[in-house]
Amino acid sequence: MTRLGFSTTQAGLAIGAYGVGLLAASTLGGHLADTIGRRKTIVLSMFSAAVAMLLLSQARTFTSIVLLTALAGLTGDLYRPASSALLADLVPAEQRVTAFAALRVAFNAGWAFGPATAGFLAAHSFFWLFVGDAVTSALFGVVALTALPRGIRKSEANGHWAEAFRLAARDRRFLQLLAASWLIAPVFFQMNSTFALHVTKSGFSAAAYGALISMNGVLVVLFELPLTSITRKLSPRRVMAVGYLLIGGGFAFNAISHSLATLAGSIIILTFGEMIAMPVSAAYVAELAPANYRGRCMGLLGLAWALALACGPSLGMILFERSATTLWIACGGLGVLAALIISLKVEARAIPSSE
Repeated sequence: MTRLGFSTTQAGLAIGAYGVGLLAASTLGGHLADTIGRRKTIVLSMFSAAVAMLLLSQARTFTSIVLLTALAGLTGDLYRPASSALLADLVPAEQRVTAFAALRVAFNAGWAFGPATAGFLAAHSFFWLFVGDAVTSALFGVVALTALPRGIRKSEANGHWAEAFRLAARDRRFLQLLAASWLIAPVFFQMNSTFALHVTKSGFSAAAYGALISMNGVLVVLFELPLTSITRKLSPRRVMAVGYLLIGGGFAFNAISHSLATLAGSIIILTFGEMIAMPVSAAYVAELAPANYRGRCMGLLGLAWALALACGPSLGMILFERSATTLWIACGGLGVLAALIISLKVEARAIPSSE
């Protein structure tokens, strides 16, 4: 946006608009997954995301950029609750942790190549960066339309969001997971905000930060699937508690991490926490939710993370400017609190299916 003459503050507002789009995508995507179906929602998301990116490439006024950025966030993330629900529909309960881990491995493998490809396209023309994104989204839509199974049929879905909220509120285990997720998510999102500042403040280049972040993706690709052979056999809440402790502990380690080796150690600790907790939490939601509300329940989990994305990085930046050590200790504290919450024994009242 600065290339178009807009200020960094306006650029920040545009990023905020993208976050608003993500928030809307969590709720609308979950609703559509349970009403029009998983596959149709994914197809709608990908084709509409392609259109949104092409429109955004032509935006020149601040208002149009903000509106189209929000639209890009909405359409680009609309598929997430549907894809998680479809995976849960098709995979037996005992294999879901491994299945969700495999999905995360695919995302992280794409992340490893995405920035380099984007940099190559941007070096030639930013327009081709938008075109490339639109083309890959459209190709995803074609694959989804022609190859994905249907999952839960539309005729099996019923109810509205109000009913979904009411049913979810009756299951204390689900509320417990949402509370723990809301606490750990802002910690996790420091990786893409304050951790970058910490690396450069420690005397290292942006390239060093990029290498550390890439290591996170490489570790996920190499170790997440093997780890699930262990974690899927254990108590989900205990596994998530361990993962949350490691995520918080990895960031807390930054309080004494100022060399490249110790910074890498921080990434290793938090990445293992991520690999342990994330696939299990998704499988746990699939276990708690009835099939006809599975998309909405996945959307509620996504909403907790989207809210954290909207406020976590900015709050982290404010605290980092005042005291970096306090920020990292606070991250560790939130990890402990999230682990304690998910470990509490609560009444196992399942979310009933709506008749």
